Amino acid sequence: MTLLADLLSTVFERRYRLPGRHLRDERPLEDLADELVGSAGETSGLALAQDILSGFENLDDDEKLRFFQMIAGRLNITPEKVRTALDAYEQLPSKATYKAFMTAAEPRRQELFRRLNRVPGATGTLVDMRANLLRLGKQDPELDALDLDLRHLFASWFNRGFLVLRPINWESPAHILEKIIAYEAVHAIHSWEDLRRRLEPADRRCFAFFHPSMPDEPLIFVEVALTKGIANSIQSLLAEDREAHPAEQADTAVFYSISNCQAGLANISFGNSLIKQVASDLSAELNGLKTFVTLSPIPGLTRWLDREGHDWDDATPEEMKSAAAHYLLDAKARGGRPFDPVARFHLGNGAIVHAVHANADVSDKGRMQSGGMMVNYLYDLAKVAQNHEKFATTQEVVATDAVRSLARSAVLNQNNKGNVNAESTL
Repeated sequence: MTLLADLLSTVFERRYRLPGRHLRDERPLEDLADELVGSAGETSGLALAQDILSGFENLDDDEKLRFFQMIAGRLNITPEKVRTALDAYEQLPSKATYKAFMTAAEPRRQELFRRLNRVPGATGTLVDMRANLLRLGKQDPELDALDLDLRHLFASWFNRGFLVLRPINWESPAHILEKIIAYEAVHAIHSWEDLRRRLEPADRRCFAFFHPSMPDEPLIFVEVALTKGIANSIQSLLAEDREAHPAEQADTAVFYSISNCQAGLANISFGNSLIKQVASDLSAELNGLKTFVTLSPIPGLTRWLDREGHDWDDATPEEMKSAAAHYLLDAKARGGRPFDPVARFHLGNGAIVHAVHANADVSDKGRMQSGGMMVNYLYDLAKVAQNHEKFATTQEVVATDAVRSLARSAVLNQNNKGNVNAESTL
């Protein structure tokens, strides 16, 4: 962690409460919100903000939805004012006319959220508020716009410069370890002993991003295995009876699980920064590390195979490898992006498809979503920026020759069977 991160963490980890505000103002929340946006006094504004946040937490789902609908409508932009301000700026560009346009173009609800966030500890409450919005506000265009406002603000509030990278180990506080167990989204942690096997050995690492105003809530975390060579099976990495090795003997860091922890931070990307920061830190700590890869699931594979009419239940391991390679390189969603969500994430970060492995996850979940297949995405730290730019501009999937050869053999097999349309157009 940087000195600045340590300093921020120390400052924000203190617990504050506003004095003398035990009962909230009984007026409707929408009236309090209107008053807060228009208030000038800092002390009165903090009291109003505390009342709104406390009041919101006590609402039931129907009341929360009505509150969202209220601020989406009542605190929205006025299109006519925006057009008038833009016309004035076009006719006479100046600081004053540009400021007037910015004021008209920004919904007042953004200022509402900024003022709510002045309350110590409010950031986490606003993240929870967005989680409620995402859960309750589906299929409502006005609420989609409200969500965009929150995403816009969160992108600044959760900027990488404010995030604190912390190692998670067996000596970490119990309440943090409990959350790692609860938030693990890729390979479930079944017990404290299971968690110990992932954190305590010298050849295992875990790192998480925290925000200074949410010091007890991991935002995202990654689990890492330090190995000799590139891992090709999650069961071997997590085996109860595996033999641990000194970290100094490892030449490869395998990122085998990355989990987002906060539903209210959906589509606020931390994974790119997390993987690159951890890779950089590990390479500085252990000079022997030369290779940085993931061991990732392929969660869309079986659904795509079923859609394309492929009978994969009886496929041989080699056939599954070919099918997986073809899927990762050629199956496209709308807009030409890879169909697989994990592939979109890692390729967008600048990784390449390095290798595919059959019978790499034989758990029920692994067989159901990936047919037991897993994939290594390789992070070449010298080339990730170049690969990212290439993927962002052309959507081209960068892969090793071995993976491309497997993909071509899958196409050939399908052509021989008379099925030439193996590419998804979802």
